Amino acid sequence: MTPAPTLTVSLPTFGQAPGAGWRDLLDLARTVEDAGVDRVVVTDHVVMGRNTDAYVWGRFPTPPEAPWLEPLTVLTAVAAVTERLRLATGVLIAPLRPAPLLAKQVATLDQLSGGRVDLGVGVGWQREEYEAEALDFARRGRMLTDTVAACRALWEHVPATFSSPTVSFADVFLSPSPLQARLPVWFGGTLHERMLRRVVDLGDGWIPIMGSSVDDLRNGTTRLREALADAGRDPAAVQVQAPVPLVRDDSRRVDLAASAAGVPALVEAGATDVIVHLGALCRDRTDAGPVLRTLGERVAAEFGR
Repeated sequence: MTPAPTLTVSLPTFGQAPGAGWRDLLDLARTVEDAGVDRVVVTDHVVMGRNTDAYVWGRFPTPPEAPWLEPLTVLTAVAAVTERLRLATGVLIAPLRPAPLLAKQVATLDQLSGGRVDLGVGVGWQREEYEAEALDFARRGRMLTDTVAACRALWEHVPATFSSPTVSFADVFLSPSPLQARLPVWFGGTLHERMLRRVVDLGDGWIPIMGSSVDDLRNGTTRLREALADAGRDPAAVQVQAPVPLVRDDSRRVDLAASAAGVPALVEAGATDVIVHLGALCRDRTDAGPVLRTLGERVAAEFGR
């Protein structure tokens, strides 16, 4: 029997604050956990430039002056009010953080949460964020690889020494290490050759680029698992995420049964985790608990559970 995928929910940490203010996110996180969801994920922007037209995946969801909460801070607060939910970034723009500081922040969160962190990383799309930190946008891919490799060195070796084109240090101590023996890192983006090497060499999961088709998912997962096997890693251990294909009825409300019925095709193509964006799923966030519980039950039922 094919196992049902894990269910991830994206929390609304940008744009308009929910309910009575941003602290309502903590109540929302508890609701998500109580509904049986496996993981919450939050997104990242450090600063925004005016040129949101450079966003190539449709209309950008907010104007540049809209609030955007810092993801690791949000997840630390969520960790304090939950017990089971895994805490993910999707994606954190890792090159915008100095590697030793990022390694310390993530290790601290993993310790405080009891080992519940999944670090999803990517390069982002906005030149202005890199320029605001005097970083070379053209080298963002190199910086992503070096930053994650440096974090791995700091998490896994005491003391740690690391040398790369963009990050270097020698004989330094980072303590505490993450609570998880191997903290999962998920890479987000198109699975070109450099991305494939990142996941094989450093990663534990792949988040396909927005707009990927089922065929893109299948072809990418096949390539990834073959490359993992060639490298001597267990190809079944890699996590692959895909969005639940939301189906709406004539009133534009999400048809939960029809949406769940699209999940087996994603799993057949290689997905091990499916994600829904809470804002797209629920018009009224007070419905989040019942809607998420029903969606989880519908997905499980598709797999005979």
